[in-house]
Amino acid sequence: MALKNKQLSIFLGVGTTVVTKDDGRLAVGRLGAIFEQQKNQKNENDGDEDEDRDEEAENEFVEENLHGGECNMCKEQILSFDVSYYNCKSCDYSLHKFCAELPITLENHPSHPQHDLSYFENLYFEMKCILCNLNRKTIHFYVCDTCYIAIDIICATLRERKINHPSHPHQMELTPQPIVSSCSACGNKHEGFFFLCITCGFWINKDCALLPAKMLIQNHTNGTFIHSHPLTLAYSFPYSDIKDKFKPKCRVCQDWFYYHLWIYKCDKCRYYVHVDCATSKREQFMSIFQQPGTGKIHKNFKDDEHPNLLHCPFHDEGDNLLKRHMSNQIEFTGKQHEVDMINHSVHHHPLIRFNKQTPDSKKMVSLHNPMKRIQLLCDGCVKPILTEPFYICNQQADEQCCFILHEWCAKLPLKVQDYMGHPKHTLFLLPKVPSKFFSVFTCAICKLPSNGFAYGCMMCQFYIDINCAFIPEKITHDAHPGHLLYKVEPITDFSRSCNACLLNMYHRWGFRCPSCDFNIHVRCALLLYKVIKHKCDKHPLSLRYEPAENHISDYFCEICEHELDPWEWFYYCTTCAQSTHAACAPLVLQYEQPTEAGDDYYTRVHKFRNVKFGGTLVIKGHSHRLTFVERIDSNGKCFKCDRWLKGMIFKCLECKFGLHYECVSSFDYVGILYI
Repeated sequence: MALKNKQLSIFLGVGTTVVTKDDGRLAVGRLGAIFEQQKNQKNENDGDEDEDRDEEAENEFVEENLHGGECNMCKEQILSFDVSYYNCKSCDYSLHKFCAELPITLENHPSHPQHDLSYFENLYFEMKCILCNLNRKTIHFYVCDTCYIAIDIICATLRERKINHPSHPHQMELTPQPIVSSCSACGNKHEGFFFLCITCGFWINKDCALLPAKMLIQNHTNGTFIHSHPLTLAYSFPYSDIKDKFKPKCRVCQDWFYYHLWIYKCDKCRYYVHVDCATSKREQFMSIFQQPGTGKIHKNFKDDEHPNLLHCPFHDEGDNLLKRHMSNQIEFTGKQHEVDMINHSVHHHPLIRFNKQTPDSKKMVSLHNPMKRIQLLCDGCVKPILTEPFYICNQQADEQCCFILHEWCAKLPLKVQDYMGHPKHTLFLLPKVPSKFFSVFTCAICKLPSNGFAYGCMMCQFYIDINCAFIPEKITHDAHPGHLLYKVEPITDFSRSCNACLLNMYHRWGFRCPSCDFNIHVRCALLLYKVIKHKCDKHPLSLRYEPAENHISDYFCEICEHELDPWEWFYYCTTCAQSTHAACAPLVLQYEQPTEAGDDYYTRVHKFRNVKFGGTLVIKGHSHRLTFVERIDSNGKCFKCDRWLKGMIFKCLECKFGLHYECVSSFDYVGILYI
């Protein structure tokens, strides 16, 4: 045979030197621990350098292959988890152990027991195997000189082709012929050879068996999907882990995981991918599934065709839809900016245009600043006033009236016609919604309560807050860059969920990318800002659409102290690794109180962000004024219903008396003071 005078090493976990005999058979010699021994050695003094070495390893990452080259006899791959194989240390020559130990003659072979089969070293002819029916050349055969049949050495040694795969406790054998079957590793159907466990029926496709133990996803997806760390092959994703990680989805296809199937995961981040998604060569259109920053972006529109396209999220509280809309209106330009005093139909006193140079101002007004616990909200849109100029009641200096408006809110049109949700009737601007206690109404579009200005049809009791009155037909969003999101009406089934809050789109207005099935509620798109400032964090918190890199541990909200699901949008400080629920973010002004978001973080957008608190109420039977506030943990129980105070409440600041907003109607009240 072709093995004479070769000096080989056999890998059995340790090395074994073997030498060929003159009769062509192999004799096993001395044992020597040569297999990857040096690779696993570690200096005892390297403990302090582990972190630096990890970074260097990532920068110089070389993918680990699970095979040891090609067998020079059968031309099949040698797997690192083969039971054993031979390798020449001085040249690139390897053999399966069963190939190296093939006899000259096969006796009583199950496929042809009537005659002996002789070894034939085929180097030039194409021969057909009677078992696999494949024509092969330059591969060795066993032939029957009587029947003129041939069996290639691959089929002749099928019973010997066994592996000890790290994914399974039992030894597995290669199937004799290609089959079509589902794979226990990835769950998909494959056509080809499988490794089968005859003990328990577990089988995996040969391609899955050869998956690298570590890999970079960008190397297998043509750079369409990118992650900065190597991904490790895991042979299951236990349900307890899936539950603890808030049921993550695959970063490529956005589909769910099954606990018994293999995955690739990052050991430093919450990054999980199906094995077939991580190793697929995706076409360009697959980029629509990408999360921000994970790879190539392919835009489906031209910027010059959409000159006034709204890009979300808004950077901070100083920017909003109403400001953008009004700045594009002709009526908001020109001489109207020069008017220093106006008489507006929404207020009974004249309004003066206030800035630092206003000569008639007897008292300075501090702008909204959450870092200094200063709150200044517009009475129209209930959004912070962060810049000058703005309009303020001319009675403010005497503290008789604290009415205040953004400059653009003072220029709102008095009516809106052909509105998308109520096209039959004209909607009129209402400073206070009639018949609503404390003017609190629920917006028909975003479903959030508000006591700011509204556009409404009193005939139909249809009201919307002014922030939802000018929703554009299409937007773009950083969470789904490069694709237009189109405004869609509420659906009447549960077929879609919002990608921001993971709640259903049922009966909710939203935006949708039809080609990608990306959906987002109107309120999630327009009311979650890119950056917020937190009194207890000197760094700004940024809106995140997925778990942060290099953060494998659990997430906890710094405001409510509940655990946070990082697959829902949240705010995060990369420097301090601090997190906040998106719903808890507006509560930073109350941070020094024992504030808790309670059920609000389940709505993802803070439920009362369109409500201006601070008015007072006098009721019969109680000697003190009640203040309109949002509840905090120490508020106690409602005096009327004896349930824990929750949501909007009226609280006595001098005693423990408190009422739910809904319970006040059962009392006679003698005075209301709005702020």
